[in-house]
Amino acid sequence: MTDFFRKLFGKKEDTVKQIQVDMATTAPLTDQQISSIVAIQNLKSETKQLMAGVGQSVGKQRDHNEDSVLALTSTMAGSMETIPFGLYIVADGMGGHQFGEVASNAAIRIMGGNITKKFHSYLYNLPTQSLQESLQEVMEASITEAHQYVQREAPGSGTTVTAALVLGQQVTIAHVGDSRAYSIYPDGRIDTITRDHSLVKRLEELGHLSKDEAENFPHRNVLIRALGQGETLEADIFTIPFPQGGYLMICSDGLWGVISEKEILRSINEAPTLQKACQNLVEAANAAGGPDNITVILAQMIG
Repeated sequence: MTDFFRKLFGKKEDTVKQIQVDMATTAPLTDQQISSIVAIQNLKSETKQLMAGVGQSVGKQRDHNEDSVLALTSTMAGSMETIPFGLYIVADGMGGHQFGEVASNAAIRIMGGNITKKFHSYLYNLPTQSLQESLQEVMEASITEAHQYVQREAPGSGTTVTAALVLGQQVTIAHVGDSRAYSIYPDGRIDTITRDHSLVKRLEELGHLSKDEAENFPHRNVLIRALGQGETLEADIFTIPFPQGGYLMICSDGLWGVISEKEILRSINEAPTLQKACQNLVEAANAAGGPDNITVILAQMIG
């Protein structure tokens, strides 16, 4: 569309022959039919596009939900470059603080609003000038504004934020707290993209706790950084490639702190759709006791 996107995406890949699926009726596909189509090893799409699912639960031991979630997915395709766009945010309001749910909701709304405003003209109009800020600067400005809003409007509260901006084949992360982002690959490998800003993680990094000791540390939920806490916010902001052939997962500690990576893989691999995979993950966390609110986003790039 513009030099901005051309530089970001690089040379367009050669397209592959589209697989034609002969449908006798216009009835909606069942989960089993979708699963059968997706399972075809060489299935390709001429258009690279994002797909995403979301799951959430209050859990089994909480009486209200302090998690907030935002998932926006868009694809612009035509004779020019294909532009997959996704914005995915998970925020976990700090338990024990006043207005934790207010803080998490404000974080996703302010960040979501700011970021989509920046890219609206590039996605839905004919842009006349290139973006002045880098993707990382856009994320930093958005999370900083959310931090200042929470400090001003809900003093004493706080929230984690893990946000992923997907543009083309790149993922730009803005992160503070102990919600997490993961890359999950077709071979079963799971990489934790983010670093927990927690007391237990810091003690483990300093060598005061082993990995096994850290998993059983009694104050695992104590954060050393959170949005809305402290005069200035030091967020981790970086850009990585989208996990090719795999998934991007963002979740609160009500998921990753309760079920194992093996259970995460099983829940995803046994699901016919991303939405069902998210449902499986939430159900697994609740089956393990559901001690906290649970939120998860799964995104996949196809084509």
